Amino acid sequence: MKQHSPSFLKLVSDAKKQIHEITPAQLKEKLDQHEPLQLIDVREESEWSSGHIPTATHLSKGIIERDIEKKFPDLNTSLVVYCSGGFRCALVAESLQKMGYTHVSSLESGSQGWIDAGYSFLQTNKKIGDRR
Repeated sequence: MKQHSPSFLKLVSDAKKQIHEITPAQLKEKLDQHEPLQLIDVREESEWSSGHIPTATHLSKGIIERDIEKKFPDLNTSLVVYCSGGFRCALVAESLQKMGYTHVSSLESGSQGWIDAGYSFLQTNKKIGDRR
């Protein structure tokens, strides 16, 4: 398990007080019910390339604020963001709310929680730089 700095953990803790989080089971139910939502993987490109939750779109934390409006211009779009452990996506969810998005959720335990729950994860097996 990664050791995060106290300042980062405080930032995440403060963000989590301002956002809505959902569990992997809640996300699975929404996907199974075909609820209209956009699932966004905010991990780095190398993490995305190693696999992701089915139906997800990739917009890494480093660019999401810059590019989100091009991809999802409607501020009422239902967005669910996830990272690997639920920390970075909490920060992203808070940022998107500040930008005016009204229906943002963060996957509380990230992709690791999704995998631990036994849900499918698309393995791409691509190496960084592989364009297949």
